[in-house]
Amino acid sequence: MNIRTIQAEDNSAIESIIRQCLIDFGGNRPGLAWEDESLSHLFDYYNQEGRAYWVVLDANGKMLGGCGIAQFGSPEEKICELQKMYLLQEARGTGIARELLQTALRFATQHYRACYLETLQNMLAANSFYKKHGFRLLKSPLAGSEHFACDAWYIRDL
Repeated sequence: MNIRTIQAEDNSAIESIIRQCLIDFGGNRPGLAWEDESLSHLFDYYNQEGRAYWVVLDANGKMLGGCGIAQFGSPEEKICELQKMYLLQEARGTGIARELLQTALRFATQHYRACYLETLQNMLAANSFYKKHGFRLLKSPLAGSEHFACDAWYIRDL
């Protein structure tokens, strides 16, 4: 497997993967990434200072998923958000999520002091994965959250 930063020609493939994953978990509704304006042009969204998005490709070059880091809240807070971390079913449980997360957190430590994320409680494996990798469950979202339908929030010091 190969992890690399997103390229402009990856936009439609990663959007399709994210939408499929959201459908799988009932996330194709308002208040979630499903309605994010940036979803169809992730390369442009993440091609800015303090932001990055990585995609995972298998040995044959098939895209399997990805994840991103972007600032959350005001710059003074130095908090980033782990965003749009989705993998196709065939990539789950292979260890690639751990490698993808480590790649994102290495980048995040260069720019931020903490990493926040929002997800759904029904994504049981994802919630377990985040806890295993040092994220603490919060009782409520951080101020400024746009994904009002999320019901699980985590933070990790970097």
